[in-house]
Amino acid sequence: MLRFGIISTAKIGRDNVVPAIQDAENCVVTAIASRDLARAREMADRFSVPHAFGSYEEMLASDTIDAVYIPLPTSQHIEWSIKAADAGKHVLCEKPLALKAADIDDVIAARDRNRVVVTEAYMVTYSPVWQKVRALIDEGAIGSLRHVQGAFTYFNRDPANMRNVPELGGGGLPDIGVYPVMSTRFSTGKEPLWVQAITERDPDFGTDVYSSVKADFGDFELSFYISTQMANRQVMVFHGTDGYIEVKSPFNANRWGPEEIELADRSHNESRIFRFQDSRQYRREVEAFARAVKNGKEEIVTLENSKLNQKVIDAIYRASEKDGWEAV
Repeated sequence: MLRFGIISTAKIGRDNVVPAIQDAENCVVTAIASRDLARAREMADRFSVPHAFGSYEEMLASDTIDAVYIPLPTSQHIEWSIKAADAGKHVLCEKPLALKAADIDDVIAARDRNRVVVTEAYMVTYSPVWQKVRALIDEGAIGSLRHVQGAFTYFNRDPANMRNVPELGGGGLPDIGVYPVMSTRFSTGKEPLWVQAITERDPDFGTDVYSSVKADFGDFELSFYISTQMANRQVMVFHGTDGYIEVKSPFNANRWGPEEIELADRSHNESRIFRFQDSRQYRREVEAFARAVKNGKEEIVTLENSKLNQKVIDAIYRASEKDGWEAV
């Protein structure tokens, strides 16, 4: 059993990842760390976790854990991923790992010198929904892919929320813009060459709250919009010469809609629905991570993959400051 320590008591850890680890077959949470010991103990008691620490450093120095999950604010991901790796711990870090692609180089160096596994927590890449999308595209179920269309939006104007605080790495592109990019790259195995974008910022927060993006992958295009101040919506559609694939609840599986894929033919006279009763994408993520630690052969999101994804986000920001296309 891979023994996890959790760095912070953040909501995504409490609500999604810690329950997934406790439900997994090959890993378990053995420690919670917070800068407030009382909060660490409260969360540890909630999940029957044996150890609580009042500092992250103290937990990293402990032999009660083998790996850490890091759901800290984005601006702290690089720092603590490196510190954890240097402490000899394997690292599962919440996305986005970085705010600049170049910053990931330091994490790669820390991974290599300490011979640990470090990965960014893109749970969608472990979901049977997205595994099926990739398989359908690969087998030619929609012919030649010509266009991918996506949307990911929610409404949040809470000034205390980290997503609205620039110093903490807030903004729509780091929070949700990474998903249409990663899921398209994952499903097709292709990389974008150029991007074009419009981005708007909140006048009070200074964070990016809306982006409309077009990405040229050579053989096909990706177009998507994201927003942190629009009505809730999630959708991804892969449109080919012989049909299309629509992913009904592409990112927050079973929360924003059914875990379904529709495969429609060219004339739209026939379609097939693939249903996934319970993808448990967070559980699959942590189990794959634990297997990667054990055997080194499991397919996980590599840091090199993370850097490629972040390069696209970096290019989108640059493209938003100019007219025309920006090279990735």
